[in-house]
Parts: sequence; C-alpha cells; structure tokens
Amino acid sequence: MAQGGDQTSGSKDAILKKKKDEKGVKKEDEDLSEEDIALKQQLELYVERVQDSDPGLQKVALESMRQEIRNATSSMTSVPKPLKFLRPHYGTLKAFYESMADSELKKLLADILSVLALTMSAEGERESLKYRLLGSEGDIGSWGHEYVRNLAGEIAQEYAKRQSEEAPIDDLMELVHQIVAFHMQHNAEPEAVDLLMEVEDLDLLVEHGDKNNFKRTCLYLTSSAKYLPGPDDILVLDIAYMIYMKFEEFTRALQIALYLDNMQYVKQIFTTCNDLLQKKQFCYMLARQGITFELDEEMSADDEEREGLQEIINNTKLNEGYLTLARDIEVMEPKSPEDIYKAHLLDGRASAGASVDSARQNLAATFVNAFVNAAFGQDKLMTVTSEASSGSSTNWLYKNKDHGKTSAAASLGMILLWDVDSGLAQIDKYFHSTDTPVIAGALLGVGIVNCGVKNDCDPALALLADYVDREDSSIRIGAIMGLALAYAGSQNEQIRSKLIPVLGDAKATLDVIAFAAISLGIVFVGSCNEDIAQAIIFALMDRSEAELSDPLSRLLPLGLGLLYLGKQESVEATAEVSKTFNEKIRKHCDMTLLSCAYAGTGNVLKVQHFLGQCAQHLEKGETFQGPAVLGIAMVAMAEELGLEMAIRSLEHLLQYGEQNIRKAVPLALGLLCISNPKVNVMDTLSRLSHDSDSEVAMAAIISLGLIGAGTNNARIAGMLRNLSSYYYKEASLLFCVRIAQGLVHLGKGLLTLSPYHSERFLLSPTALAGLVTLLHACLDMKAMILGKYHYILYFLVLAMQVFLSLIIAVIILFDCFNLVSLPIYMYIYIVLPSCNYSRECS
Repeated sequence: MAQGGDQTSGSKDAILKKKKDEKGVKKEDEDLSEEDIALKQQLELYVERVQDSDPGLQKVALESMRQEIRNATSSMTSVPKPLKFLRPHYGTLKAFYESMADSELKKLLADILSVLALTMSAEGERESLKYRLLGSEGDIGSWGHEYVRNLAGEIAQEYAKRQSEEAPIDDLMELVHQIVAFHMQHNAEPEAVDLLMEVEDLDLLVEHGDKNNFKRTCLYLTSSAKYLPGPDDILVLDIAYMIYMKFEEFTRALQIALYLDNMQYVKQIFTTCNDLLQKKQFCYMLARQGITFELDEEMSADDEEREGLQEIINNTKLNEGYLTLARDIEVMEPKSPEDIYKAHLLDGRASAGASVDSARQNLAATFVNAFVNAAFGQDKLMTVTSEASSGSSTNWLYKNKDHGKTSAAASLGMILLWDVDSGLAQIDKYFHSTDTPVIAGALLGVGIVNCGVKNDCDPALALLADYVDREDSSIRIGAIMGLALAYAGSQNEQIRSKLIPVLGDAKATLDVIAFAAISLGIVFVGSCNEDIAQAIIFALMDRSEAELSDPLSRLLPLGLGLLYLGKQESVEATAEVSKTFNEKIRKHCDMTLLSCAYAGTGNVLKVQHFLGQCAQHLEKGETFQGPAVLGIAMVAMAEELGLEMAIRSLEHLLQYGEQNIRKAVPLALGLLCISNPKVNVMDTLSRLSHDSDSEVAMAAIISLGLIGAGTNNARIAGMLRNLSSYYYKEASLLFCVRIAQGLVHLGKGLLTLSPYHSERFLLSPTALAGLVTLLHACLDMKAMILGKYHYILYFLVLAMQVFLSLIIAVIILFDCFNLVSLPIYMYIYIVLPSCNYSRECS
C-alpha cells in the first residue's frame, strides 16, 4: 500500500515538474519578438532534420545551423541567440553524435557541438576542445574571437594534464598553431603570448611575427618578463631579442641584451647593423649603462670610425656635451651654498644659527658646493682664480679641520667631474701638500674626476696605485676609494691584484680593509668573482669579536654582496658559507647578500622573506634588520606595482617596528623614489624628519634629499629650509639638512641619481652599487657620515647622470620661443636616444 502511495506521489511530482517547465517555456516564448520566435522554431526544425535518416537533409540542416551560428551578432553582455535557443538541444545533439557513423557530416556536427559547448559544457569537461579535435580542420577563426579565446583556455588546461601523464600533445600543438596565427592577425598578441607560455613553445612567435605586430608582441613579452620566475623570464626576453633582430629593431634588441648582461648579443648587434648613426646610438646606450666594452674589427672595420665609437663608449666627450647643454640653457653661473640655503627667507633664529662658522657647517658647505656645481668646472669656493681672491681654494680648504680637508680636496674632483685633463691638472697641486688628509682628498678627487670616463692611458691607476700600500690609513683609503670610483664595473684585473692583498694585510686597520672590500665589490659588481669572494670571506673570518661590533665591519658583507648584485641564485653557495660566520655578523651578512643578489628583480618571495625578518622583535644590539628593510626596497624597485606595494609595507613597519627598523625605513623609501619625489612619500619623510629619535629624523632628512635629488623640487626645498630653522641648534641634524639641500639642487637640476634608464627598463649596476653603499653607511649615521667617514657621500657620483626628462621639457619650452641652438638638437638626437625621448621631440 505504501509502495503504491510512493509511486502515486512520484508521478504527481513528475506531472507538476512538466507543467512548471511548460509554463516557463510558454512565459519565455511570450517575452520573445516574432523574429526571435521564428528563429527559434527554425533552429528546432534544424535539430529534428539533423537526426533524420536522409544524409541529404542532415547536411542541409547542419550547413544551415552553422550559417546561423556564424552570422549571429549580439551585444557584449549576452549570449548569441542561436546558442541560446540551441541550449535545450545540446544533450540531444550529443547523444545523436555518438550514434553516427564516421563521416564528414559527423565532423560537421562535432564543429557545431564544439561551439555550443562554449556556453553549455560543464566546468572542467573541456568539451569545446574535445569536439574541436574530433571535428573538421576548417578555419578556426570563422567561429569568432570568443570561441578561439575559450579554446585557448581549454588547451592550456589539457596541455598541463597531458604533460603530467606524459601523453602525446601533437594534436594540441596543431590547434595552437592555428590559434596563434589567428591572434597575431587580429591584434590579440598578448593572448597569443599567454597561450604559448602555457604550452611552452614561445619560439612560434618568431615565425608568426610581422612588421605590423612585432612591436606590440615584444612590448608584452618584456613587460611580462618582470612577473615571471626564472628561468622563464630569461627565455621570454630571448624570444623578444630574436624578434627585434629579425625586424632590425637594433636599439630595442640592445636594451634586452644589456638587461640580460649578454655581451655575445651586444657583439651580434654591432656586427649585424651597418648604419653608423645607429652604432653611435648603441655606444651612447653602453656608456649610460656603465659597460666596459671594447670594439674589434668585426664590429667596426674602419679604424677611424671604430676609434670614434670607442670614444663614445668611454664617455670621453661627456663633459664637453654636458657643458654645451648647460651654456645653451644658461645655467653656467656658479652657485654658492648661501644661494641654496636661502637663509634670508627664514626668521632671525635660523640666520643667527647659519652665521656660526663651525667646522661641521663648513664641511656641509663643501658638500653642498660640490653637489650643486658638479661637473660645471667652476664654483665660488674651490676654483676661484687668484685674481678674484688670492689663494681662495686654499683658504677654503683650511677652513675645514682634519678629515674635513679630505672631503674638501675631493670636492674639487666633483666640480671637475668627467673633465679628466683639466681635473687632474688642478688636483695635482694638492699632492705636494704636507697635510695627510689633503693628499687623501686629492687621491679621492682623482677617482671622482675619472668616474664613468675610461681612458686608454689609465691615469687614475698610474696615480693611485702607489698610494694603496702607504702606511697612513687615510691615504690608503683615499687611494682605494679613488680606484673604486674610477674603475667601477670595469672588472679590471690590475685593481684586483692590487686590492686583494690589502684584505689579508695583518697591519691594515679595519677601515682600510672595509673600504678595500667595498671597492672590490664596486669594481667587480655583478661579476660573481670567486677569488674576490673568497678573499672577503677570509677577511671576515679573521676579524675579532670586538672588530665585528664596529659599524665598519658591516661594509665587508656589503662588498661581498655587490659581487652578486642582481645575479639571484648565483649567491647561494656564498650564502651557505656565510652561515659559518660569527653570530654577530652572520644574519647581517645573510640579509645583505640576499638583498644584493635579488636587487631589481621584483621577486615577491624575497620581499616576503625580508618582511618576515622585520616582524621579529629583537634586542637593541641586533643589526640585520636594517639590511632587510633596505632589501625590500632593493628588490621591489623593479616595477611600479611592486614599488607601490613596498611603500605600503614600509608604512606598516614604521608603525609596528623597533627603532633599528624605523631608522632604516626612511632610507628604503628614499631608494624606492630616488630623484622621483612622490607626494605621499614626501609627506611621510617630512613627518619623520621631526621624529623624537634623532637617527630616524636624520635618515628621513637625507632621504628627502635623495627623493628630490636633481629635481630642484620647490616643496622639498621649502621643507628643508624650515628644518634648517627648526634644527639650528642641533649641529648633526643641521649637517644632514644641508646635505639634503645640496642633493635637491644636484647639478643645478641637470643631474639625477636614478639608477634606472631607458624607460625604467635598464638598471645600471654601478649606479645602484653607489647608492646601496651610501644607504648601508647611513644605517649608522653617527659612526659613518657624522664621523670621519663623511666622504662616503662621494659614492653618489657613481649614480650621477644627466636628468634627461627635465632637459627635454626645458628644450621643448625653449623651442617654442626659438631659443634653442643647433648643438642641443644634436644632443637630443645623438647623445640621448637611449631614453627614447628623441621621437617625442621630433
């Protein structure tokens, strides 16, 4: 009885469901227009005839159905009507397909089922792909972009599945060829690249690229490389390089070759290109990157032509071009520190403080004068002629005390930057001094003058080499640091053989050994040189516990880290060795090595690792969290999105971090936005410049200078003027304010410290090495910058380059009033092409 009741209730449910469905269909039909109802009935008729036993009727029905689907147009937000009306019949057509014998009609139905599966297939079933493989081999693009896009997604899933099962993929690859060809012909290059990345066959892009799509394809490849893990990022850039070479876009190919640090590619570009003007452009790009590169007969057959190109790579005429530019835009007039301080704009208390003639403030004025008049060849303190003021430079030199004279003498090298002949002649008089700090400053000045300029005579090595083995530590440091600046990134073997013995010298003081390690790191930056790495490791192991507590000892791990700058996994063996060091330096060394090795890579996992280290609340004596904070900035500075995320993370560290983290955060912010004053970062640093902790405030002030470096930013200049009034009684903080003011007006606004160029695609390793060295020194400001090692500030010269975007803006403005002379246009089209502004100007 119960069983009969169940059957009755079951049949009632079925009847109710059927009635409900009929009611729904009827309501849906009522909503349709007459045209839609006719189309729906027509399609239902096709479905019936497809199942007819007569092959002729089947063929007509299938052809008609295919035509309706292909011709269907719809809005972007709704499913095409034929697919919508055929949805209830999907199961019926699938079942009939299974019962059909193999024939052309069966393949035709498979094509239609493949398209219907676009909206009907259950997730993960990949029925669209299944029926496409069973169907005909007709034009895949005739079914529309959405169908091709969906098919590409299913191919990627199926490829991953087959790879794990080691199943054959030939049929999939045939489809991939068709899809890639379709995408490349229809301005969908990113989708073609994404599919080929999924199926690991990017080589197809070289085959399918043409003169209309190769630029978009390569732009997407180079942009996506930053977000890919190694070695996929290298593979992607290799493909972009091949495409650029195929279409003779040599300058772009050279950018990629420099990014990959592949000198074989650079040689190939020079040998392939026959255009002299383009070769000049390549040479300017190599010079901007700081690459030491020798041309041979294969790259340039004509001796005179080769000599001219080599001069460009060596930056021999850099000073000449820079001064021509300065004259044309009328900024040659030298500026004094007072012109920068603008004390007259402040109240009485600031001007009273500014008039105090202390050695510290004279030293600050020396640096401000050097930064502001950098490379202009004239100033109002060091190069004033004897007629104007007898012995003026000597008078100013002796207004500085002891080690202050070192920086004062070296500042002459900064003023005469890149002008080797004139610079060496003017510095020569200081070599005859009886004052040891002055001789040390002259040695350092020689290095500064030669920074970025390569000379066949090697004057810097000839002058400095003999002083490396002197007894006096200040003279040794001057010579060692001078060699670092003059031969940065050159991997000069003579420097190696000269400085490695210093690391093992039992008589050498810790500061000499520390500067030798840093100098070797800068000269061999990114080289992964094992001999130097081993020498620095032994030097670290030989240090006593007392020496390891000295802030100078932390420069040794930095020198080691610079050898692996940007080389990622290459640092792993050395990082393992560092775990055997004394526990006082072990973690500091580990953080420094990792931050250098992954600098500019955007590696998210490393950023997370550094954040994890910063999350620990430790005793005051621990120092490794400072390099970890800097590591976040060094890794994340690679691209804009990562940079913004890093800034937000650093804001959190400010709120929750200990003092040793908080003093590093402003420095990290300074590196992230160097010569690029973002308003939010400017406001954060302005707030921190009034912090109750003097070390945090000093770091923030220096960073204000770094983010505004060379920009003449009026807002930052105003902030710093107010800070000079606020800290007029605090000599150390006022010194930092003055340094920051000098940096903001660097080169009177013509220079930048940004290590990135060529549309932020290329990172200059020597520039970053100089910046990182200064920032690590600033982690202990009192012992380094405010102590007797203030000349570490001159490491910034490694990053000084012409501030191109500002120059272009000025030139365009001048051009509106017909005030620009011919040499400037030559400078734009020949000297500055690597940043791709020339096209905008034209």
